[in-house]
Amino acid sequence: MGRNKFSQQEIKEIGALLRKKNAGNRLQQKMVRHDLRVNYEFNISDFNEPGKAFGEEELQAAIKRGAIEILDDATIAAMKEKRARDKARDEARRQEEVIAEGEQTDWQEAMRQWEEWEKNEKGAKE
Repeated sequence: MGRNKFSQQEIKEIGALLRKKNAGNRLQQKMVRHDLRVNYEFNISDFNEPGKAFGEEELQAAIKRGAIEILDDATIAAMKEKRARDKARDEARRQEEVIAEGEQTDWQEAMRQWEEWEKNEKGAKE
């Protein structure tokens, strides 16, 4: 599930992308859906009825029924910052787990060891 809270400016931009999607060919529609997911964390499937097209009218209907909330820019910015922090924290935790379980090498530690080795090699040559 993506976001369901957007700024008024984001809603305008999402509406424009939905118009572009509905006017485009299959490849263009796929690219617009990708942009919606990546740039806005907006998943059409979170708001539409399966099998029906989702356009600007359906976007406005989702807003009217309360499925999508419009918040001020500062609140949206704070929300995005928190999501980024949470994502970074979760990724760091996941990295620690896979390293602890031996599924993956700690590349940062490996890089530190490599740099230490290089430093020692240069020192030995001088």
